[in-house]
Amino acid sequence: MEQTVETPPPDPSGTARPVRLLLVDDHQVVLEGLVSMLASERDRVSILGATTEPADALRLAAALEPDVVLLDVRLKGASGLDLCQELTRRHEKIKVVFFTVYDDEQYLFQALRVGASGFLLKRTTAVELADHLERVLGGEITIDPAIAGRVAVTAARLQSGEFWPGAYLGLTQRESEVLQLMVRGLSNRAIGQQLYIGEETVKTHSRSIYRKLDVSDRSQAIAVALREGIFH
Repeated sequence: MEQTVETPPPDPSGTARPVRLLLVDDHQVVLEGLVSMLASERDRVSILGATTEPADALRLAAALEPDVVLLDVRLKGASGLDLCQELTRRHEKIKVVFFTVYDDEQYLFQALRVGASGFLLKRTTAVELADHLERVLGGEITIDPAIAGRVAVTAARLQSGEFWPGAYLGLTQRESEVLQLMVRGLSNRAIGQQLYIGEETVKTHSRSIYRKLDVSDRSQAIAVALREGIFH
């Protein structure tokens, strides 16, 4: 569902214009909650529109030219990560900030990899959200304080090679194990038996691997693993 949101103009006595914002989330109630929450910050944030549909988000971004698109990692029938990549590819000036419940470092790393300018959790208050959006508009990368400290430690460990193979590409430890067995030539059934998981679970991990490596099938995933030297 798509909607255009009318917000009152900023106080003409102000020196800085509000951040022009487009909202994208697959739950209408979340969009309505954000509009209501940010009403108290209308002098700092101007909501241009909101939609639950990824395709509409691309069209609205082109039509409304927001400063920032605020979207979730997971969307109805689509990936917010893919949408972020497409938005930043099409619109050099538009910033993308993720607003999600997923307190997951791997999602954060993937978000930054596809061009996001921020990663915030949905526990953020209206004032905090406005603060973050203004910093993004000023050219900063903003990360929710609740995970920023953990991420710094994780990044240091990644740099020193303490994590599993492929972690730097956003793979979870289990996905790394699945990919390694793919490289060894095992079938989905054999991988499941090796890892004591169901074949459908293997397929789910495989789809996630393909998305993170930006490939479409097993052979391409194996080729990336070999090219990157993930497994030695």
